[in-house]
Amino acid sequence: MNTSFEWDEDKNAENLKKHGVNFETAQYAFIDLKRVIAKDLAHSKIEKRYYCFGKVKGGVLTVRFTYRSSRIRIIGAGYWRKGKNIYEKQNQIQ
Repeated sequence: MNTSFEWDEDKNAENLKKHGVNFETAQYAFIDLKRVIAKDLAHSKIEKRYYCFGKVKGGVLTVRFTYRSSRIRIIGAGYWRKGKNIYEKQNQIQ
């Protein structure tokens, strides 16, 4: 993977505890050829944030991220039903 990722280690530990997913695993959502990228319109007004919906370990993982200094900064990740629904709708999976 040529893309560069970064994250806050405390946030990574918190995400693992809360959602059962670490940010090392979350990176793999970006290599799904059918991934879906969408703007996160509900959160930060300070910087643009996005979602990546991609298949990882047999499920659809939702990764919230932003771009900082040409790197993808992961903010949160989890296997959430809404992300799965968006992924399936975009990829027309029945």
